Amino acid sequence: MANPDKPKAGRGVMRWVDERFPATRMWQEHLSRYYAPKNFNFWYFFGSLAMLVLVNQLLTGLWLTMSFNPSAEGAFASVEYIMRDVEWGWLIRYMHSTGASAFFVVVYLHMFRGLLYGSYKAPRELVWVFGMALYLALMAEAFMGYLLPWGQMSYWGAQVIISLFSAIPGIGPDLAQWIRGDYLISGITLNRFFALHVVALPIVILALVVLHIIALHEVGSNNPDGIEIKDKKDEQGKPLDGIPFHPYYVVKDLVGVAVFLFVFCAVLFYFPEGGGYFLETPNFEPANPMQTPDHIAPVWYFTPFYAILRAINFSLFGLDAKFLGVMCMGAAIALLFVLPWLDRSAVRSIRYKGWCSRLMLTLFAISFVVLGVLGVLPPTAERTALAQLCAVLYFAFFLLMPFYSRWEKTKPVPERVTGR
Repeated sequence: MANPDKPKAGRGVMRWVDERFPATRMWQEHLSRYYAPKNFNFWYFFGSLAMLVLVNQLLTGLWLTMSFNPSAEGAFASVEYIMRDVEWGWLIRYMHSTGASAFFVVVYLHMFRGLLYGSYKAPRELVWVFGMALYLALMAEAFMGYLLPWGQMSYWGAQVIISLFSAIPGIGPDLAQWIRGDYLISGITLNRFFALHVVALPIVILALVVLHIIALHEVGSNNPDGIEIKDKKDEQGKPLDGIPFHPYYVVKDLVGVAVFLFVFCAVLFYFPEGGGYFLETPNFEPANPMQTPDHIAPVWYFTPFYAILRAINFSLFGLDAKFLGVMCMGAAIALLFVLPWLDRSAVRSIRYKGWCSRLMLTLFAISFVVLGVLGVLPPTAERTALAQLCAVLYFAFFLLMPFYSRWEKTKPVPERVTGR
């Protein structure tokens, strides 16, 4: 007869683990007893989807390194070998290349949700800063990986981007040479970019993901109403407007994952090159330092900032156009980091902000998309003028925010979440 006082084997194992590692406590703090607002909507799918795509990128990237040759002589041929001769190699390669574009789609929508509902405002400033640092690391990771196929656009796109550093007065040429590791982009550049892409930057990204989640769970999630659910609790100390993340939002996120996978697989199997935007046509030719492509442009997820760079075609205060363009491109990213301190509104969510904030956010989103389109296209006088207008709107959203967010009339915020 079994002893009723004897603990079950599973509980005994978990007790043994918990005495040495806080597995159960971590599960409770971050999932089963982490209370999230009960009014999450469509925009809150993209955080979990970002985690899904990150896992895809890590696993497919690890698999690709097993057959990739990080040398100027063998990189392009090894990609062709993966696509043609390695069993299921074409699928893994397309999962990785399409996954990179999917990653930035998800991240941009995730960031837009933060702008929409004021998820950067106190007490979540550090959550936002970690998120922006993660975004910057993702851009570096994507840029390093962009060179690795050693195709025409990879080579010349990297050549153009790295040469921008030479515009910095004084240290520019030496800095560009230090990044390349040579006087020109060569096998040395490819090898160091490979090391950064597969080792250093993934470690940084994973660390920032952990910090981002820890900071989020420390202060709690925001919601479409921008109300702190921790302010109203029941007798047991549970938020009245909160529900445990597991199982409720875990199940809800699985629905989003299923829909996303349908879309992702449709792209993956029917148009993985994305019409030349996910995988550019010149990249199916080996890199040729003696032949420049007709039009050099980075991948679509860099093009909004590239369009800002190209829009600066004039000198100012003795600074040449190239250096001013680099400064504006850097400022366009740097302003995202200080956003929590630019917004002086008394409310968080766009639902309760005034018409000016709504107008400026709409213009910002439109200008960002238009800049992205212009960055892909060859420059003309008309496109440059439009890019300059959109760049002005982009910067106006941030630089005027301390004024219009403070002066506009806001709507009253309800005491409890509205459930929509």
